Amino acid sequence: MELHAVDKVEEITGEDFREGYYNPMKPLVITGLSKQWPAYHKWNWDYFNSIVGDVNVGVYNNVKSDAYTPVNTADDYMKFGQYIDMVRKGPAEWRIFLFNIFEHAPQLTQDFVWPEYLMKGFVKRYPMLFVGGEGSVTHMHFDIDLSHILHTQFGGRKRVLLFPFEEQYKLYRKPWEVMSFVNFEKYFDGHESKLELEKFPALKLAKGYEVILGHGDTLFMPSGYWHHMEYLDSGFAMSLRALQSTFTGKLKGAWYLLGMRNIDTLFKKAAPEWWYNLKREKTFRDAGKELENIENTGR
Repeated sequence: MELHAVDKVEEITGEDFREGYYNPMKPLVITGLSKQWPAYHKWNWDYFNSIVGDVNVGVYNNVKSDAYTPVNTADDYMKFGQYIDMVRKGPAEWRIFLFNIFEHAPQLTQDFVWPEYLMKGFVKRYPMLFVGGEGSVTHMHFDIDLSHILHTQFGGRKRVLLFPFEEQYKLYRKPWEVMSFVNFEKYFDGHESKLELEKFPALKLAKGYEVILGHGDTLFMPSGYWHHMEYLDSGFAMSLRALQSTFTGKLKGAWYLLGMRNIDTLFKKAAPEWWYNLKREKTFRDAGKELENIENTGR
C-alpha cells in the first residue's frame, strides 16, 4: 500500500476548504474547529453517564461479518453506563456506533455548531456518536449513504486508514456490500503478514491516507471514502453527515441504502453460501483485472 499523511490545519476558510478539499474529494484534519464548541471541554465519560447511563445500547465486537450476518447487527446489548465502566478499566474490544445519543439527550445539540460555512446539506436529525474501548476496531468500509462526514474525536486517540472510493477493487470490496474481504486489524504493527498480501496481492497497489486523531481533531472524509479505524485508547467521536450536492450523488446514496442493502440481506438469508461464493468470485476477478492493468501498462 502507498499511504500518505492527511493534511492538517488549525482553521480554514470555507472558500479554501471547498477549493482544496471538498471539490477535489481530499481528506483533511481541522484541529481547531471543535475548540470553539462547549462540547470540547464538557463532553466526557462522567457527563454522558449522568445523562444517558440508563439507555440500552447495541455493542459490537471485532469479528468481521460472515456469509450469514447482515451488516450492522449488534453482538450484544447493555446499559450505556455499564459500557462506560467496562471501557474505562482498560482494553475492551467492544464498540458502539450509530448511537443517536441526541434522541435521548437533545440538550447536547446545544454543545456544538453545524459548520455550514464549510459545506451545505447537513442531515441535522442524525448526528451520531461512535464509542470504542481500547483495541476495538471499525473494519474497512465506506458509509452506505455516500454522505460527506465531519468526524470529531473527543476522547482518546484513534488511528484511521483512508482510501478513495475508486480504490474499491484493490481493497477487495464485497459486491452488493460496503465492506472489504480484507481484515486490516492491527495492519500498522509492522508485520506485512497481517494483511495476507499473498492472498490479496492487489492490495499492494492501493493508494490512501493514514492519520491518528486526538482530542478535538475533526476529520473530513469525502463521500464514499473507505475507512478503517482502530481505537488506540478508549474514546468517543461524533460524526456530522452532509448529503452530496449533486442529484446523481444523492440518488446513488439512496440506492445503496434502500436497494443494494436490502437485496444483499435477502440473499444472505435465502442462500448465504451461494451468495457469498458468488461475491467472492467477482471480487477476486475484479482485483485480478487491477493487477493485469498494472502489468500491461508497466506502472
